Amino acid sequence: MPVVEKLKIFIVQEPVVAASCLIAGFGLFLPAVVRPILDSFETSKEVPQPALSDVVAGMTGKKQG
Repeated sequence: MPVVEKLKIFIVQEPVVAASCLIAGFGLFLPAVVRPILDSFETSKEVPQPALSDVVAGMTGKKQG
């Protein structure tokens, strides 16, 4: 298998580039595969969004009420 031998030589000669390619492979693989799997699960119930005034009050530290 000349391809495997060339791959081994590439990894030995350029370990940083090989590691970058591996990280990029994971970066492309995970969103393409995991996100559709997660989207296929149905959520049991929707989480209600808080009122905007409550969010602003929480961010500014000014409690209302």
